[in-house]
Amino acid sequence: MIKNKIYDVVVIGGGVSGTALFYTLSKYSTVKSIAIIEKYGSFGQVNSKWSNNSQTLHTGDIETNYSLEKASIVKPAALMVSGYVSSLKGEDNKIIFPVSKMVLAVGKKEVVQLEKRYLEFRTLYPDLKRLEYDEIAKIEPAITKRRSKEEMILALYTPNGYAIDYEVLAKSFVDEVARNKPPNRNIDVFLNTKVINICKIEYGYKITTTNGTFESKTVVVNTDAYGLFFAKLLGYGKEFSLIPVAGNFYFSKQMLNGKVYTMQDKKLPFAAVHGDPDVHVPNKTRWGPTAKMSPVLESRKFSTTLDYFRSASLFRFATIKSFVVILSDMVRFTFLLKNTFYDIPIVGKYFFVKNVQKIVPTIRASNLRKAKGFGGMRLQRVNTKTHELQLGEGKIIGDNIIFNMTPSPGASVCLFNGMRDAEKIMEFFGGLYYFDKCKMEDDFAGGCFDHDKKIISENAYVS
Repeated sequence: MIKNKIYDVVVIGGGVSGTALFYTLSKYSTVKSIAIIEKYGSFGQVNSKWSNNSQTLHTGDIETNYSLEKASIVKPAALMVSGYVSSLKGEDNKIIFPVSKMVLAVGKKEVVQLEKRYLEFRTLYPDLKRLEYDEIAKIEPAITKRRSKEEMILALYTPNGYAIDYEVLAKSFVDEVARNKPPNRNIDVFLNTKVINICKIEYGYKITTTNGTFESKTVVVNTDAYGLFFAKLLGYGKEFSLIPVAGNFYFSKQMLNGKVYTMQDKKLPFAAVHGDPDVHVPNKTRWGPTAKMSPVLESRKFSTTLDYFRSASLFRFATIKSFVVILSDMVRFTFLLKNTFYDIPIVGKYFFVKNVQKIVPTIRASNLRKAKGFGGMRLQRVNTKTHELQLGEGKIIGDNIIFNMTPSPGASVCLFNGMRDAEKIMEFFGGLYYFDKCKMEDDFAGGCFDHDKKIISENAYVS
């Protein structure tokens, strides 16, 4: 057990977001002492794990819940990941996998919406192709097989998409730090080290773990669902709660050549059903996600139930009222009600298959099998003051401490978020250290971003 290690920056959480920040600070800043703490024996073991997400690099082209403004920032931010992988020597085939991507509209209402979206977005995505029935049939024949030509369908398609193994990406960031460790700097990695408590001390924070005590001038908590849990330990984020949504999947034999998404309802923070190739399961198509309420912070781990209740503050009147307001919306209520049937053993696939038939009309429930052990938690934040469901990423900024909550597209923009947090950390230090933002942008983004914009600026909270 270690004894009272002292650092300038401690990053808590070894998923793809935490390791991206660790890599960013190690390579592009002059911070003298940095540590990353991860409770598991390897990196990327929770929502970054290959089986717990859809393995998509979200760039905004087929995500129909993204506005043009959001997509214009997400695109270059996400492509920093492909830029990073391209800089590696011979490892890209373990992290990034070329795959085509398509979003499919079915029925007149959706077709009109997608047509309008194409006209708005085609300048931002010049490679995006508009496909009608016969063109869809050539690229994804299962979509049109036995589908009446009288049914209106339209697709937007790009052949140049990516699937990402975010678990391997997380490990890669740490490996790169180890391979290129800067001299005269103290940069450490701690696995199998669970954080028990964080408390404020005179010059920073004391972090109590199962592997001893750490002290740090600044702390960044990149533990996704646990971000709010740790924030509340220090008195931040008391106005927030969490709706716990677990995403699960089904498998079929391979029916698609690439990724095919359906149109997203903007009221729902959960991805519409889509079909994906799986980077570790050949000759199969993975379908989902389903979405059901599950009172845990980590999927399939009921040992985290108590921590969920502590994070969610369920027994406050404002929380109960917020849940009632949010779930009384008929679109959300109906969605969650339907999804409760999809995970019922044996019969669940008979309810779920109707969603998949929107993409592949010939698929039958007998073609589906539950993807056991697949799927992660996507905890959705609730503002109990305004009784609103807050979509996308969230950030709470305190006194020399940052708490990140990073559901999709957090993994896709992990390097961009690492860059933003590095800038904030430099502010914490008041000019003591330097962060070479321009060098990082040149390396992975081919130039500078418009830094007046933020991906989800409305969800950054300063307490």
